[in-house]
Amino acid sequence: MLRCWDPRDAPLLAAAVEASVEELRPWMPWAADEPTTLEQRVALLRRFRGRFDLGEEFVYGIFESDESAVVGGTGLHTRAGEHAFEIGYWIRTDLGGRGLATEATAALTRVAFELCAAERVDIRVDPANARSLAIPRKLGFVEEATLRRRLSYPEPRDVVLYTMLRNEVDASAASAVALEAYDALGKRVL
Repeated sequence: MLRCWDPRDAPLLAAAVEASVEELRPWMPWAADEPTTLEQRVALLRRFRGRFDLGEEFVYGIFESDESAVVGGTGLHTRAGEHAFEIGYWIRTDLGGRGLATEATAALTRVAFELCAAERVDIRVDPANARSLAIPRKLGFVEEATLRRRLSYPEPRDVVLYTMLRNEVDASAASAVALEAYDALGKRVL
């Protein structure tokens, strides 16, 4: 299940990050600041929630279906420009290899196009991150370019840019994912 983070999720997020931090450090700039305190995590989740509620950025937690554990994190980031989103993702190390990041990315791709009226969705991946590279490829994103020295953590590195356009989603593997989306009141919107 994907949903907006809530400050009460801080202990679950802490457990997932602590179980995965060594595998996350090479790819995720925020992992360099780990470990963080529970209070810092609560403050982070409040910021995520506030920006989500204001429609500024949509950072989601990925949870077990009963919400008993954090599986990972993802988001529709607005840094891709007008009418566009960038999707990022990470999965708890002990749950990797089960297709969870692919499923979450497919769902957010559909949300971006079907609910948010995006014209484009981007995914940027470090070329050395083979597992992460596989996700946009499986879903039918087009590899547009390798951009030189666009990532800055932990040192300047290249990034591979994958893109899907609105008119491409129906023919993509992303369109086949089962999806139910609900608003804040629990009303089904998709």
